[in-house]
Amino acid sequence: MLRIGSLRFGFLAGSLCLALLATACGGNTAGPPAPSGGSTSLEGKTLALVGYGSANPWGAYFNKVFGEQLASTGIKINDMTTMDPGTQIQKFNQAVAQKPDLIVLAILDTQAMAVPIQKAKAAGVPVLVFDGPTDPSVANEVMSVLSDNEKLGEFAAQNIIEGLQAQGRTSGKIIVLTGTKSMLVTQDRMKGFAKVLATAPQYQVVEERDANWDPKLSGEIAQQLLAKYGRDGVQAAYGMADYMALPIIQAAKQAGIPVGGKDGLIVTGSNCFKAGIDSIKAGELYGTATEDPGTIAKQTADYVVRYLTGKNPPQSEIVQEERVTAATVDRFAEQCSHA
Repeated sequence: MLRIGSLRFGFLAGSLCLALLATACGGNTAGPPAPSGGSTSLEGKTLALVGYGSANPWGAYFNKVFGEQLASTGIKINDMTTMDPGTQIQKFNQAVAQKPDLIVLAILDTQAMAVPIQKAKAAGVPVLVFDGPTDPSVANEVMSVLSDNEKLGEFAAQNIIEGLQAQGRTSGKIIVLTGTKSMLVTQDRMKGFAKVLATAPQYQVVEERDANWDPKLSGEIAQQLLAKYGRDGVQAAYGMADYMALPIIQAAKQAGIPVGGKDGLIVTGSNCFKAGIDSIKAGELYGTATEDPGTIAKQTADYVVRYLTGKNPPQSEIVQEERVTAATVDRFAEQCSHA
């Protein structure tokens, strides 16, 4: 995979590969064959967006920015978004039957989507996956613009370890509220989280629950777990997105459990929203990471344009992520405050 730190670099990298006829660039970087002719006109091109539904806060802002970025290109976007894995497979199959110029996909059930992706390949319909990767068996069948999800999990563990150590705690119990466990997005974040947490074995996860990227469900689970373990039974919590971490903070307050400071609950998110930035500034959310939906939406839209205009972008690009804490919040506040 090619690590791309900015849209500008991604565009230049694609252009350079054309100029050097790809072989001079080295490696297997070409995606599926781009439309012939290298035309810059996108009028009449069709795109099926089989992404996250707008009922999800991250998906809602991604969809908004993605549409805005492509509004002037003439590309017709067919909104087929959903947050239900079964419905997503149905909509993906419908999209393949309609034979758009490109399907843009955010995968809700990694394993279940493997066969539909194979069918799209057989039908000659190109697929661009964003945010989380496909099942490894079909990774070479798609293009992708991916979040660095393992790094996001690493940042979350660093936040918890740093926060607990700053409180002088020589031991600590942690609860984790994850996104949908059937997604590699979630699995990769937990892989990174577990790897870093293993360097501080005095801090241990006592319970990990699937909150399905749902703010309301996150709050309900947090209330249950804090009631189960009590004020002294949990010292830290990881909500996999800011909109999952903030309900944990709210549940703690309702239970009379202090948050942050010298002896309060250490809570971290894993991708940033304005409310999370505000919470860090208020001294409640210990930290988060960038992975904001606007940045990846812009990079995905840019990839779409490069592909459909024959620029032959790399098969896979990874969005650079950054850790956000009180020490760095001012640096990333603007980037993270649009959703």
